[in-house]
Amino acid sequence: MTKEKIIVHGKEVIRIESEATLKLVDSINDDFVRAVEEIFKCKGRVVLTGMGKSGLIARKIVATMNSTGTAAIYLHPTDALHGDLGMVRAQDVVIILSKSGNTEEMLNLLPLLKRLGVLIIGMLGSKDSKIGRQADIFLNIDVKEEACPFDLAPTASSTAMLVMGDALAVSLLHVRGFTAQDFAMLHPGGSLGKRLSLKISEIMIAGDQVPVVQENTSLKDSILEITSKRLGTTCVVNEQGKLTGVITDGDLRRLLEKTLELQSFKAKDIMSKHPKVITADLLASFALQQMENYKITSLVVVDENERPIGIVHMHDLVNIGLKQR
Repeated sequence: MTKEKIIVHGKEVIRIESEATLKLVDSINDDFVRAVEEIFKCKGRVVLTGMGKSGLIARKIVATMNSTGTAAIYLHPTDALHGDLGMVRAQDVVIILSKSGNTEEMLNLLPLLKRLGVLIIGMLGSKDSKIGRQADIFLNIDVKEEACPFDLAPTASSTAMLVMGDALAVSLLHVRGFTAQDFAMLHPGGSLGKRLSLKISEIMIAGDQVPVVQENTSLKDSILEITSKRLGTTCVVNEQGKLTGVITDGDLRRLLEKTLELQSFKAKDIMSKHPKVITADLLASFALQQMENYKITSLVVVDENERPIGIVHMHDLVNIGLKQR
């Protein structure tokens, strides 16, 4: 097969599936609204079930719903007939995925679901199918043709199922008032979750590990404090414990460029005044943003009285998964 033929076939698949997806716009109707409303007021969970490729799509929709605030589970139709039906409760909503609406395994399961009294939503290719006639709500995912040249392998139809599932999940997200912070709570291990939820107080260096010297501390002792705490900096405070400046490795290098007579210097003589500070209740991502904006590698964390209570370092933020721009 020539390169040109391969490109033609690839574009044809995308065209067919794009048209199948666009056709779904007509399926966003009163039935769709009712499906969203029934799922929203459901006291139980959303149970999705499907056989073969439809089952794989059902699993993906379950994952999307769970990550956007709608509790969902997948029920394999065959396993349901051998005990797993016990996971379904009368207060649940069941969504059946089937292109034909006549899948044998689903037809075997259907009367058992009816007996439980659950609301059944059919995500199907035909309302006149056996499942379509018995479903409480019909969501039309009919496609003109599959991308498979033999019109056999589920391609456009499975894409249509996936898109309809996304439409349900995202519509429910809006109805619930689901926020980015809610999303972060459900994704604590991901970089997005950390960016949206991790507070400075959770990752800052605190307590005895915070390098601090008094304004009148000798330069020698200030250097020892910087060295012992291994942060490349130390806070400088006045008699009331209020932060008045910081001394960094850079400050020491700049001093050495001017003079080697260091014995008479105190911390207050070489410190950088008005250092950039942050409070512990802010997001760690904001600290990283500030460091990038000011081209610094650490920030002093202060309390309401401007006393240093911690230090947050860029390396620590990057190491926990926050990404620099």
